[in-house]
Amino acid sequence: MISTEALVDKVVNEVLRQLKSEGMTEKKDLKVSQINFSEIGPAKQGTIEDEVVVGISPAFGGHFQENIVGVPLKDILREVVAGISEEGLQFRILRINHTADVAFIAHTAAKLSGSGVGIGIQSRGTTVIHHKDLQPLNNLELFPQCPLMTLDTYRMIGKNAAKYAKGESPEPVPVVNDQMARPKYQAKAAVMHNFETKYVKTGVKPVELSFSFN
Repeated sequence: MISTEALVDKVVNEVLRQLKSEGMTEKKDLKVSQINFSEIGPAKQGTIEDEVVVGISPAFGGHFQENIVGVPLKDILREVVAGISEEGLQFRILRINHTADVAFIAHTAAKLSGSGVGIGIQSRGTTVIHHKDLQPLNNLELFPQCPLMTLDTYRMIGKNAAKYAKGESPEPVPVVNDQMARPKYQAKAAVMHNFETKYVKTGVKPVELSFSFN
């Protein structure tokens, strides 16, 4: 009879094999990055009220170029900032280095935002809209089932975050729930999170980024 530990090892090894075939494990010879980030410098406290800060996880757009179901992260980021811009607000992109937890990524972004509203996005696609005055594990809106999120969803997330920043109370972004999504992607999500945490730099402050798309 196979032990639980052996079964877990078997599942993880199979997921790692799949990730390797999909290009999600360590890439020493990555030639082209879909998102080109440049560091502007240490993230500063926002002073304008018409901005939303988008915090991205440590490996977003670097080690990882696609979310958990293969949607390019460049497209996800493009839709989020487009939604913010459509509402007439500005945005800043920050690399949150000290954590891979999306709740704390979003809360850090919110605390540095001039409006007090921020968005956090993990490499696998999980997203949170947060406010600086809420506790980290509370939020304005949470989107945990990233395998079911479309690019339209991410655009609406950007729009809603901007509306919160303007003092409005928008209807929450509609989400699709599928009870089978979690078990189907649980092992892959765990492996992606494990890789993400390898890029966490404890004690390193957020960095503001400029970016362009290939």
